[in-house]
Amino acid sequence: MFRNLSKSIWLLLFSVGICCVIYPVVLWLIGQIFFPFQANGSILRGPGGVPVGSRLIGQPFTKDEYFQPRPSAASFDASASASSTLAASNYALRDRVGRTLGPIVRYRSGPNAGQLVAPDIECWFQKDVFHGKPHIVAQWADLHNSLAQAWIKADPAQAAYVEDWAKMHPDLVARFIKDNPGTPQPKAVDLAVVFFENFSQKYSGKFPSFVMRTGLKGGTEKMIEPVNTGTDIQSVFFDMWREEHPSVDLQDVPGDLVTTSGSGLDPHITLQNAEYQLDRIASKWAATMKRDPAAVRKEIEQILQKNASAPWFGLAGEKIVNVLEVNLDLRKRYGTPS
Repeated sequence: MFRNLSKSIWLLLFSVGICCVIYPVVLWLIGQIFFPFQANGSILRGPGGVPVGSRLIGQPFTKDEYFQPRPSAASFDASASASSTLAASNYALRDRVGRTLGPIVRYRSGPNAGQLVAPDIECWFQKDVFHGKPHIVAQWADLHNSLAQAWIKADPAQAAYVEDWAKMHPDLVARFIKDNPGTPQPKAVDLAVVFFENFSQKYSGKFPSFVMRTGLKGGTEKMIEPVNTGTDIQSVFFDMWREEHPSVDLQDVPGDLVTTSGSGLDPHITLQNAEYQLDRIASKWAATMKRDPAAVRKEIEQILQKNASAPWFGLAGEKIVNVLEVNLDLRKRYGTPS
């Protein structure tokens, strides 16, 4: 019996040694010797050799000088990789796509062919009339309660702004509690519709948005103020503007510019998507460096072509570019944007 037990123990130790020590060590050595870049996370480095991200995981870029990735349902959180799972009939999907299109889409035909629709969205919004009724912001909140609540949840400063408003409007809060006895102590998100209705009455043709102002100590501070221009107007109200202008002929945009990937972490965009963003990026760098936009555009096109490749050595799919890689090339060539 003891002999059988000892054999079993030795067999167990032998198996553990192979599976848990020798095998992992061999794989680690092969990875470090033959594939060190991939084995260590495909980390890309910026100026000074500082790690700036992985070639395999997308990350957000918001400055106009850089190419921007696909939208991410996971907010580019590698620990929360996921798709949006929103159906085509879900208004949240329509809203997200509309917010992307508003600041970038252009007219395809007509007297304004090639021009951005964004300025016209702002002019339409400032008239503060939707389907013949006043107060666009109030109608937006009434029609899409979840979007109004999402605005408050999006930033602690926005929630605080509504909480301060509630303290200054106890009568409206009391009326809300009377109409909603199941919510005796409403939070900022509960008051979303009431807040936007009141805001729309007080500030016709305006929307609460972040602006930069000079603070008391001389530095710049980010604060919320009523505005009637800017990307918030262009993005949030693009869908309502489009609803009132169904016959306007707009340019098509690349699909991956407005849709998320299955993982929410796709580090690549199509070359078509990158070229669609090219005018914005080239004009911004040209203004920063005081150079000819056409010459800067040509240089950036060369960067794109250098980085573009199709899967399986060009045998399958269309050409794609890695967003982080091309943005690093832009930084190497032009420096850090101001």
